[in-house]
Amino acid sequence: MGTISTLISEAEIQQKLTEMGAAITADYEGKDLLVVGVLKGAFMVMADLSRHIDLPVEFDFMAVSSYGASTQSSGVVRILKDLDQEIAGKHILIIEDIIDSGLTLSYLIKSLKVRKPASIEIATLLWKEGIQRVPIDVKYPGFSIGPEFVVGYGLDYAGKYRNLPYIGVLEGNPED
Repeated sequence: MGTISTLISEAEIQQKLTEMGAAITADYEGKDLLVVGVLKGAFMVMADLSRHIDLPVEFDFMAVSSYGASTQSSGVVRILKDLDQEIAGKHILIIEDIIDSGLTLSYLIKSLKVRKPASIEIATLLWKEGIQRVPIDVKYPGFSIGPEFVVGYGLDYAGKYRNLPYIGVLEGNPED
């Protein structure tokens, strides 16, 4: 197996989520907020971030596929699990673990906008700088990172490493 070096510690992640949660709480006071997690990667970010949102919120999930087993986004998006509820008139906050090319998220936003929500905003733990292929407006960004391939805290390589409590860089060949 390849080695993993820590890029962002567990303590740094929790501090950032606390800050993001405070901003979200302030912005959505008195509004009907639906937090949408993009599975599978966002489940840890969504769970921990939501504990820092001091408002009554609803939760729903979507699952989309754009990678397969490779480390590069294909740009081909399939919705594997859609929302369970109507979103017309609701404020939608999409929670992502990482945004890289932006292709998947751009597709997701387009498919949600036609359902007439009151608003759609994005919170992401990680933002890969300089590789967006479509412009994405992230209202609640976590950490900007470089092009390295990261795992942990919900992010995987071939289904593994999601359970690490930190963000790590996968170095070497993971198959070794």
